[in-house]
Amino acid sequence: MYTRRKAKEVKIGNITIGGNHPIAVQSMLNTLASDADACVEQALRLEKAGCEIIRTAVPDLDCVNTVYKLKEKLSIPVVADIHFDYRIALECAEAGIDKIRINPGNIGSDDRVKAVADKCREKNIPIRIGVNSGSLEKEILAKYGSPTPEALAESAMYHASLLEKFDFDNIILSLKSSDVMKSFEAYSIVGEKCDYPLHIGVTEAGTERMGIIKSSAGLGALLLNGIGDTMRISLTADPVKEIYVAYDLLKALGLRNKGIKFVSCPTCGRTKIDLIKLAAEAEEKLKDCNKEITVAIMGCIVNGPGEAREADIGIAGGDGCGLIFKKGEILRKVPEDKLLDELVNEINNSF
Repeated sequence: MYTRRKAKEVKIGNITIGGNHPIAVQSMLNTLASDADACVEQALRLEKAGCEIIRTAVPDLDCVNTVYKLKEKLSIPVVADIHFDYRIALECAEAGIDKIRINPGNIGSDDRVKAVADKCREKNIPIRIGVNSGSLEKEILAKYGSPTPEALAESAMYHASLLEKFDFDNIILSLKSSDVMKSFEAYSIVGEKCDYPLHIGVTEAGTERMGIIKSSAGLGALLLNGIGDTMRISLTADPVKEIYVAYDLLKALGLRNKGIKFVSCPTCGRTKIDLIKLAAEAEEKLKDCNKEITVAIMGCIVNGPGEAREADIGIAGGDGCGLIFKKGEILRKVPEDKLLDELVNEINNSF
């Protein structure tokens, strides 16, 4: 039986994660951080696609200007990704950032950590600690010999302790590896050690094809075990694709219902219409439809109204034609070249 890990609630701008709140979908801008206009343009595309939290790199103080522009144009939370320079964190807080991603152990002395913790407490800004295989402390790496799941977990808890020392616990943790199994085990370990919300992902997962496979395997396993409060599908691709994949994964697991859920058969020797093309076109044409329904694209009468009777609406192929059916009941017969238009019209008019 599915049981969600009980994480404390953390507010990020206008959304709340943890507890029983939906698992939030986020992505990261890959436009040049200093080009505020390009960042805003990409961020608006991500927001339109359904992104719920946007992260942007802030490599220097000049790039804080991009944070101001993003906050001016977006209605969803913005996260500043910061390394080493605590002053950038302080400036981003003044710019109205909704969350800061920083590793306290990488910004220097205790007084610097305290300054960031105090500023974030004052403005109610959560801090995400992001640990990965390449960021482990020398002592921890020497202790375990390699970036093991145990090493990742210990590093995450160490960084959290640096903030806890200054009475700051508005924390989110992430422990990412490019190794699917290590990521799964590291999150599982930390999930037992604390109640901080967890941002899950497989880092450097690869190009679109392999990145989807590795992310689905790793995140799917975690989510089915009740682990994860925010998530990112990491792809070497247009980040908008990360959003569509994330929702598709959550829908496949039954954890989110945003948009259409597709069911389609793999086709066989009985299929007499170009179902592969039809299914791809239907998925593309309806990708921005937010109606929470199941649509079936089936190759023949055997796999149509019968096997897909649980679908809200669907197509069953014939010989150069097809059937439109709803909840297993046939509505009408339609020529093959009209099937997709008829399906879309029926969805628009009936749901």
